[in-house]
Amino acid sequence: MKVIFMGTPDLARVVLEALINSENEVVAVVTQPDKPKGRGYELTPPPVKVCALEHGIEVYQPATLKNGEMQPIIDKYNPDAIIVAAYGQILPPYVIEYGNFGCINVHGSLLPEYRGAAPIQCAIIDGKTKTGITIMKMDNGLDTGDMLTKAEVDITPEDNFETMHDKLAEVGGKLLVDTLIMLEKGEITPEKQDDSLSNYAKKIEKSDCLLDFTEDAYNVWCRIRGLSPIPLSFAYLNGKMVKFISAEYSDKSHNKAPGEVISLDGGKIEIACGKGSILLTKLLPEGKGRMDSLGFINGRRVAVGDIFKNTKE
Repeated sequence: MKVIFMGTPDLARVVLEALINSENEVVAVVTQPDKPKGRGYELTPPPVKVCALEHGIEVYQPATLKNGEMQPIIDKYNPDAIIVAAYGQILPPYVIEYGNFGCINVHGSLLPEYRGAAPIQCAIIDGKTKTGITIMKMDNGLDTGDMLTKAEVDITPEDNFETMHDKLAEVGGKLLVDTLIMLEKGEITPEKQDDSLSNYAKKIEKSDCLLDFTEDAYNVWCRIRGLSPIPLSFAYLNGKMVKFISAEYSDKSHNKAPGEVISLDGGKIEIACGKGSILLTKLLPEGKGRMDSLGFINGRRVAVGDIFKNTKE
């Protein structure tokens, strides 16, 4: 199948590589413009662009798809389908409706659950033990199109956003290739989504990263995992922001105030929650690099009875 691929971050890069290594022909790649990164604000290409150029594939980076900006690209290559994986912009109808097979999306959840921008993070934050990939035919709604195929993936206690991202990218690439083969053979019957079962995985904002220690420890632990290694959850200790990279949780009862440091045993910072506690193991202090909890305990002289708060005061 001759395809144009649209995607931007690492997940999309893995899917693109699977397509390139298949019998399909990737004739062009469309991705977001280069963005400034780092202290020097050096323009940095998206992972998808880097991958495409390594394989000699033409890359296009329109700032917008409005006003028919992508139409000349589509007309030039006349693809059988347009494949989309985490592109980063809402696609206009002239893109969605093009090609014999239309626009096919690789989505990081088991639709109709977790439509929207952050399905992987939200599945972990919500304490799910399973998620997956859905290959769907796009329509003009937000992840509302007919489902073509699905693959389920376990979320283990060791998983965070990074590990689930990597798992789902690998599964998504393989599932996409298999789906395209079945589509060409006419072996797939698209399935309508049940809108009553859907929920919205909105873009992660800074307010979503602030930890609330009045919650159950399991919920706090899931939020830490779902936001690690980026953008990272956080709280304040003695007026300084502390970002949480990894933690364990305990359901043992206690009589301490939420946010209070219960114990420093084993170099872990045990913090009281509304029910149970979390044991902080790796963190990122304000103005410092990432470190383990023992280094932070020694460097900041953390003591039992200190309070992690959700405000600087």
